[in-house]
Amino acid sequence: MKSKQFFAGLTLSALLGGGIAVGGYKLADSDAVSALQEQAQFPQVQYTSNMRSSNAIVPEGLNFLKASEVATPAVVHVMTEYDGGGAVSRGGMEMDPFLREFFGDGFGGMQQAPQGPSMGSGSGVIIASDGYIITNNHVIDNASKIEVVLNDKRRMSATLVGTDPTTDIALLKVDAEKLPTIRYGNSDDLQVGEWVLAVGNPMNLTSTVTAGIVSAKGRSIDILRSNNPNQRYSIESFIQTDAAVNPGNSGGALVNLNGDLIGINTAIASQTGSFSGYSFAVPSSIVSKVVDDLKKYGEVQRALLGAEIRDIDADFAKEKDIKTLNGVYLVNVSESGGADDAGLQPGDVITAIDGAPTHKSSHLLEQVARHRPGDKVKVSYMRDGKQRSAEVTLRNMNNSTELIKRSRAEAVTFDGARFEAVSKQEMNKLGITGGAKISDVEDSEFRDTGMKDGFIITRIDRQPVNEPADVAKHLKNIDSGVVYLEGVYPDGLKAYYPIGKE
Repeated sequence: MKSKQFFAGLTLSALLGGGIAVGGYKLADSDAVSALQEQAQFPQVQYTSNMRSSNAIVPEGLNFLKASEVATPAVVHVMTEYDGGGAVSRGGMEMDPFLREFFGDGFGGMQQAPQGPSMGSGSGVIIASDGYIITNNHVIDNASKIEVVLNDKRRMSATLVGTDPTTDIALLKVDAEKLPTIRYGNSDDLQVGEWVLAVGNPMNLTSTVTAGIVSAKGRSIDILRSNNPNQRYSIESFIQTDAAVNPGNSGGALVNLNGDLIGINTAIASQTGSFSGYSFAVPSSIVSKVVDDLKKYGEVQRALLGAEIRDIDADFAKEKDIKTLNGVYLVNVSESGGADDAGLQPGDVITAIDGAPTHKSSHLLEQVARHRPGDKVKVSYMRDGKQRSAEVTLRNMNNSTELIKRSRAEAVTFDGARFEAVSKQEMNKLGITGGAKISDVEDSEFRDTGMKDGFIITRIDRQPVNEPADVAKHLKNIDSGVVYLEGVYPDGLKAYYPIGKE
C-alpha cells in the first residue's frame, strides 16, 4: 500500500562497545565536561590486551611525512563561545507561566540575568584559499561567537555560512586570502585496510596527527538521529577508522597518504569519553556536495528517492523469500514520488544506484545524497527473483524537482523605523529562529515605547515575527487598542513593549 508521506529511509542502530559520541568539547570551567561525556555517561572500563596498539608496525618504507606536511597547515582550531542566561525576578516573585509564554521573561520587571560565557573547541579544514572552512555542525551549533586559530597561530573571526545537521557538516568563512588548503580526495576509492591520518586539535593540543587504518565503510551508527529525534533525513555512511580521535578532533581532517581529504572526523565509539579504538568520519563524497550546496544556495539540496527502506538480514530474507542479502528492501513507496513514477514497488530489492552496490541502507542513502532534486539515477533492483533496472528522477521534500535557494530577508521601513533581518549566528546566540532588528527608533513612531535600537522583535500579539516584512504585516491593520511587541536584545535581555493607536 502506497504512503502519502515521503521517507528518507530507516536508519538501523548499531551498538559499538559502550556507545557513540561526538567529539567537540567545552572548555568553560572546572565542572565542565567534554561533549562526549555530556552526550552519554559511560562507565569506566579497563583497556584489554587485544586493543590495537598505537605503536602498530607499518610496512617497510611506509611513512606519513607527505600527508602530514600537506594536511597540517590547512587544519585550524575552531574556538566557540556560548552565552548563558536564566530568568530571575527583581522582587523574587515567580512569574506566571502564561505571562512568561505570552510576554517573555521581561514582563513585570523580569530580566534575563546574563551568566558568564562558556567556551568550546573543535577543528576545521580550509578548503578554499579565500577562507572557506569545513567543520562539524555540532562544533558550532548555538555558538554566539566563532573564531579560528590557524596553524601559523593567526586568530580570525569566522562567520557561519550555513549548516546541515543531517550530515553534521557546517561551513565557515574568514576574511583572508592565500590560505593553505586541502584538496578533496575520492572517498569511493578508499579501501578497508588502507592507511589514513586524522589531523586536528584534540584536548586543546593543536596540530595533532594520528595514524590508523580504514576498518569499515558505509557505517551507520544512528548518532545524528539519536541526538536529534526530529531529524528525519539524517545521512550516515561513515568511514570507520582506528586512528586515534579524541574530544576536539571533531571537524578535523581525515586524509589519505597523499594528504587528500577523504573525510571529516565526527564521532568516536567510547565507554570513557576518550578514544577507545574506533572513530568515524563523514566521507568526502558527501562533504563536497554539502559544502558546494551551502556556498551556492545557502541550503543543502536534499534529493529523495521517495521510498521507505530497510536492511535485509537472514531472518527477514527467509520471511519474505528474498534471494539475496546484499540489497535494500522497499517497505513502502511514496505516491507519485520518484520511485513510484519509475515503476518501483513495495517488496523490490534495490541492489545498486548508478552501478554502485547498495548492500545496506547506508550505501543507498550515501549514493542518493550526492545528488540534487531533478537529477536522474539508474536504480538496479530485484523483483520476483529477476534483475531489473529503472531510471528514477529524484525529488525534494515537497515532491518537486525545484532547487531551494535561501535569500536573506530584505530590510523594511515602517512608521519611520528600519527593520533588518537577524543573522544566523545571532539567532544561534539568542536561541531564536527569526525576528526583525529595529534601528532609528528615536526618529520613528516607536520612540515613546522605551524601545532601544538593536531590539529584535520576535512576536507581535502572539504572532511570530520571522522576518522584517512581518512587522508591517502585523501592525499596519491595527486601528485602535494596544498590542505588545515581544523580543530580545543582543545581550540576551528579554523585554516587551506596548504600542497602540487611539
